[in-house]
Amino acid sequence: MLFPDWSSRESKLVGIAKLASESTELEAKRRVTYRELPTRSFFGICTTERMPFKWMINPYRGCEFGCKYCYARYTHEFMELRDPRQFEELIFAKSWNETEFRRQLRKAPLAEPIAIGTATDPYQPAERRYGLTRKMLKAIAAERGRTVWITTKSDLFARDLDVMREIESRGGHVSINLTVTTMDEQLARLVEPFAPRPALRMAALKKITDAGILGGVLCSPLMPLINDSENSLSMVAEAAAAAGASWMHGNVVFLKPCAKTVFFEFVDEHFPKLSRRYRERFDRAAYLKGEYVDMVGERVRKVRESYGLTYRAAHYRAEDLDGQLNLF
Repeated sequence: MLFPDWSSRESKLVGIAKLASESTELEAKRRVTYRELPTRSFFGICTTERMPFKWMINPYRGCEFGCKYCYARYTHEFMELRDPRQFEELIFAKSWNETEFRRQLRKAPLAEPIAIGTATDPYQPAERRYGLTRKMLKAIAAERGRTVWITTKSDLFARDLDVMREIESRGGHVSINLTVTTMDEQLARLVEPFAPRPALRMAALKKITDAGILGGVLCSPLMPLINDSENSLSMVAEAAAAAGASWMHGNVVFLKPCAKTVFFEFVDEHFPKLSRRYRERFDRAAYLKGEYVDMVGERVRKVRESYGLTYRAAHYRAEDLDGQLNLF
């Protein structure tokens, strides 16, 4: 367990780092420690026009699923937590104030959608303990005509089907972007070690689509020579179609320094024959460009169309959000 040490820097801390240093411990488990984060703002602002939304909510900072490719590890650096492992071992739950949340919610125009889970998973295990995502959805459901887009790689979202129905009954709309990078359970356990099994995620998706809630699958990130084959994509698409998904999207992995450290260790251990290739390509830049990206994009398009997963749902690419988030 990597405990924070803000003591030597406390006089210099400002903003979210200062709030983190003032957080109180809620619970300590064998692998994860939960802390309550004093909260000034529940909403983040997306500053890039490439995204179809402006208003964002991340109920938790850090994510205990431990995905090796996670781009959001850098967000812990804002709190002066610079070891990449702290992102998955030290989870901050925002302090809940329903009155303040509703006040801030009123600033978001009804016509503008709210995206939940743009950086950290709103249905990670902490949600079972603290229920922040459900509390926020219930507050949103109290207003008429709200549109909510939820992104997760958990199956827990199906628990909140009743609240989703309430939002829609009041003239709003809910859609689920479910991340499933592979249907290979062995591979999923390696790359997303503490996330629910892919089959459980798909079963949860079917539950909500059977109830009339719109949902689709994000097969992202696509990692060269690991999960980017047409066969791998087809397995995800087949399961998604069976679960009632309306769309499937997929983007190639990108590796900023905080993610690269963890991901390279993962490749070295489990795919050593690929280590040199990954280092050669990602040591120069965080993003891959050129023929490979175009080829994978065409492969995703072909598979998506083969299974009828072509609905043009509102979706986003993590790389478009990277560096554009006000995650306060």
